Amino acid sequence: MIAPADLFELQGLSLAGVFAGLETAWEALDRIKDFTTEMVLGAGRTGALLRGGGEVMPRTVVLHHGRVFDSDFQLLGGDPTKGQMLVSLNGQEVSDAAVVYAGAVFLDDTVHIAPGAVVEPGTLFKGPTYIGPGSEVRQGAYLRGSCLVGAGCVVGHTTEMKNTIMLDGAKAGHFAYLGDSVLGRGVNLGAGTKLANLKIIDRSYRIKVEDKIYNVNRRKFGAIMGDGCETGCNSVTNPGTVLGKGCLVAPCVSVPAGYHKARSIIR
Repeated sequence: MIAPADLFELQGLSLAGVFAGLETAWEALDRIKDFTTEMVLGAGRTGALLRGGGEVMPRTVVLHHGRVFDSDFQLLGGDPTKGQMLVSLNGQEVSDAAVVYAGAVFLDDTVHIAPGAVVEPGTLFKGPTYIGPGSEVRQGAYLRGSCLVGAGCVVGHTTEMKNTIMLDGAKAGHFAYLGDSVLGRGVNLGAGTKLANLKIIDRSYRIKVEDKIYNVNRRKFGAIMGDGCETGCNSVTNPGTVLGKGCLVAPCVSVPAGYHKARSIIR
């Protein structure tokens, strides 16, 4: 019920390695930084190409096959999360170029932006951060490091993220906070959703699953959300929340910590 394979469809998932050999999904939280660093180094440091070091990107650029184009391109538009973002490079249309708009900031170079991804103005990156193919990082997003984002994801407007995994198709489109959490495939967070990750009182987290209690000894623990979960606007998950596949959270709800079985409706 709480093993990675119980919460996420791992078959064919490019980020599945972060869960290898784990008995519980939340153990992946301790692996995110190292795994993300390996992903970035293996795929190539886009931040190095863009000379990441705290300066604001002065102009919009296109990244294609390891090259940075700051001219001779035309942005044709389209939804990157559906593989429809088209760019004309020297008169040839391509769908596997990444676009980084003027105004983005890379505070260091351990950041990778995969083909087909789009980074909007005002985004701030700290490494290590990996942005997967066709993902969209919207205006004003703050990625504080140890951010592992799969394919076709959305890191939304003024969304803050740290030490968190977003599996393929996960979306946090508007005003969200994602701390020390894992979002499964196709998870959708309503506007203003907060995944709280710090108890006021420093105690271990107790996760009860049927007759077994798991004590999780870590200071910060947000939410583990199985594939297909959805939250309503302005909802909050309390620190140490685990949602099975397909759970639904009503708007403005404070989700109790602990395990919620698959397809629960929380209101």
